[in-house]
Amino acid sequence: MSPLAAPPCSSELSLSVNEVAIDPAVLAEAVSGLTVSPKTLSPWLFYDEAGSILFEQITALPEYYLTRTERAIFSDHADEIINLAAHASSETPQCLTLVELGAGTATKTGILLRAAVRRQSHVIYQPIDVSETCLVEAQANIESHIPGVTVIPQLANYITQPITITRPTQAQVLALYIGSSIGNFSPVQAREVLLNLRAQLQPGDSLLLGTDLAPGEHKDVATLVAAYDDAAGVTAAFNLNILNHLNRDAAADFETANFAHRAVWNASESRIEMHLESISDHRVNVADFEIGFVAGETIHTENSYKFTHEAIAKLLCDCGFSVAKSFSDSQALFAVTLAAAV
Repeated sequence: MSPLAAPPCSSELSLSVNEVAIDPAVLAEAVSGLTVSPKTLSPWLFYDEAGSILFEQITALPEYYLTRTERAIFSDHADEIINLAAHASSETPQCLTLVELGAGTATKTGILLRAAVRRQSHVIYQPIDVSETCLVEAQANIESHIPGVTVIPQLANYITQPITITRPTQAQVLALYIGSSIGNFSPVQAREVLLNLRAQLQPGDSLLLGTDLAPGEHKDVATLVAAYDDAAGVTAAFNLNILNHLNRDAAADFETANFAHRAVWNASESRIEMHLESISDHRVNVADFEIGFVAGETIHTENSYKFTHEAIAKLLCDCGFSVAKSFSDSQALFAVTLAAAV
């Protein structure tokens, strides 16, 4: 679970139905996903204003170990990560510029930026995100609290739009793709994301990839499921809010009380799945479309793939990277992998 890029725009659908403003991309996704079987909705629909606030609350929950574990790994190893990245292409250390895909408010990234400033006094940080609000907040927080960092924000959908990397003279790029964001994509899509990133990098540049680890000797399925089905119901509210998003931006009339949040572990696919389960037979209007639901039917809203160290290494190798070093916590919950572009 992590913030994803927004969709490409669509101009083929009407912008209003009965005088209600409609976001054409939201309507297109709703119609394409809810008029097939099984029903699905893309997880970028989570991130309207309310959804973004709920996700920030999720990251602070006791069950949601991902954010605090990755932050702890950064705290323990930031200087080593930065030094390894600076020496990626030669024994002579190079100046680094940091680029982050899906940066959000960049709360964890500050740990790495402080390490970079300790090493080279000044660093350029290039956060890329679809949320202008998040980019403004990230820039303000970083530049006011970490002297020596210049922030060059880029408002872009890194999935569907080209990105621009500013490369200072003789600098190497350390690209950050953290928070287990890669886990929200299917294996084919994940390779596409990393291949697109690799095309923007030069040999000797580096990638720091954060990935949630699959259940194993030290991590049970119950711990994993609880991270997506917390006792306070925040993740349930986050999942159900996708229907509120459709009501507002696709002229839908969902009643959230007709659906229940479900989080399940799919062992054969090594992923957590989030669903919204219909608790009764009923019908819903989405703009000019009427969509039927039967009790027990679900809308599949998100996958969150979990990885072994071997799977991480293979994914990186397939995409033009070579693993330099992997970092993890003592409970083997999460991994942060530094890889060199080859």
